[in-house]
Amino acid sequence: MKAATLIVQCLENEGVKYIFGVPGEENMDLLDAMIGSSICFVMTRHEQGAAFMADVYGRLTGNAGVCLATLGPGATNLISGVADATMDRAPLVALTGQADRDRLHKESHQHLDIVSLFRPVTKWNATLPIPDIIPEVFRKAFKLAQAEKPGATHIEIPEDIASRETEGHPLLVQSVHPGGAAPEQLDKAQRIIGEARHPIVLAGNGVIRGHASEALVRFAETLNIPVATTFMAKGTIPDTHPLSLGAIGLETMDYVNCEFLDADVVIAIGYDIVEYAPHAWNPNRDKKIVHVDLSPAEVDASYIIEVGVVGTIASSLEALTDQVHAPATTRASRFRHMLHEELAQGGQNTSFPLKPQRILADLRASLAHDDIVISDVGAHKVWLGRLFPCFLPNTCIISNGFAAMGIALPGAVAAKLAHPDRRVVAVTGDGGFLMNSQELETAVRMATPFVVLIFNDGGLGLIRWKQMQQFGRSTYVEFHNMDIVKYAESFGAKGYRIASAKELAPVLRKALTSNTLSIIDCPVDASENILLTQRLGTLPSMPEGQR
Repeated sequence: MKAATLIVQCLENEGVKYIFGVPGEENMDLLDAMIGSSICFVMTRHEQGAAFMADVYGRLTGNAGVCLATLGPGATNLISGVADATMDRAPLVALTGQADRDRLHKESHQHLDIVSLFRPVTKWNATLPIPDIIPEVFRKAFKLAQAEKPGATHIEIPEDIASRETEGHPLLVQSVHPGGAAPEQLDKAQRIIGEARHPIVLAGNGVIRGHASEALVRFAETLNIPVATTFMAKGTIPDTHPLSLGAIGLETMDYVNCEFLDADVVIAIGYDIVEYAPHAWNPNRDKKIVHVDLSPAEVDASYIIEVGVVGTIASSLEALTDQVHAPATTRASRFRHMLHEELAQGGQNTSFPLKPQRILADLRASLAHDDIVISDVGAHKVWLGRLFPCFLPNTCIISNGFAAMGIALPGAVAAKLAHPDRRVVAVTGDGGFLMNSQELETAVRMATPFVVLIFNDGGLGLIRWKQMQQFGRSTYVEFHNMDIVKYAESFGAKGYRIASAKELAPVLRKALTSNTLSIIDCPVDASENILLTQRLGTLPSMPEGQR
């Protein structure tokens, strides 16, 4: 058979359902070999969109998303999405074409050392030198991409390799089955937690990847310990749970950060320091830290642990739940109600342009608990991360490891393909929207109906926000948008423009039930960003005993 045919068989063997990519001369053999395959090739309008689709697909399903590009500029266009997958711990396999091997030793049209370029943004990558090792290379790529901590791998396929004849069979798919934590780790963790005066749980995205949300809630309930989550772990404990403190993620003080001021023990469960830097919640490096994860703790001066409970998160939590006695004292949150109050009051605000709180309140009221929100990166991400209530894992996808703008719209395509029975909303700023808006055509062609909700403030709102904080003025962040409604309609989508606060909720309900791609242009009051900073600036910044 052709080597390209064996590659397709290996991809089918790994359970690949979709490949996102852009055709090129150097991947034509592989595309031709997909004819009649069970794999659906999703042609995107830009390679970055393909990588973001694979990224979000991998994060939502736990199975490696696959993206495909040709050599040279096609391959380099993948890099941001590939890097995002690695930093956000999403399994992804990137496939790129390459020139024939007989011209790799010299300067040649479109030839770059792509393997070297991809090395810093992948867990592992390699070129395919001969067709006979295809089964080994593809099995390794998927195994490493999906193993903790998951991330991206990359295979470069020279054009002449793909067209050669070969023999072979896909290898048996085998998954790593990690064991439980060592008894001495559990014993030490038990002692530290049992002696704590004010313990607090910090839950990260590893809880979602480890399917340990139920175990986390049981642990918190049994020991009566409050739980804060990172932005990437929203939904690991329902927002309505009395022990839920909300999400932590701002560089400045927020209500949730105040809970860490008096904490003497932080139980970091599935927490990754790329999600939220430890110095933000442990600035004095005085917290005792219990690290519960499948991977050992990273080295950070503000994250020196007392004990690392390394094993499957669910089994570790179950063991600790059975062994640990509830701390002698616990405390009710003094700040949790403030977040709920802020959202509730914002939901009643009728000013225009809309307050971010009003937009989020209407969005939450329009969605079921298992519907999916994909956030882009910008000022709206801050509001979504800290205020938007979540009740189930993986229902609010936020990139906070690499934090790449442009992810939401292509990510929503992947989310709808992964979960066609659930409603999907891409929440984006007007800046992030245009970075990959060409994928509207992909969404229409693939019949993936979802809603794009645009926070329109006529500029790069997050950078403007930071400039105002630091310099008292903003520069080079303003721009003019086209008519977004007409732009949406030109792709065959439905466009809406919000002209008053009372319009958003009914428009959202209509768009979510229309079974078509819908884009909502919603003007947002950007002045609320600075007002938030001013309000949070009045919060306490020292532990209770030092105030």
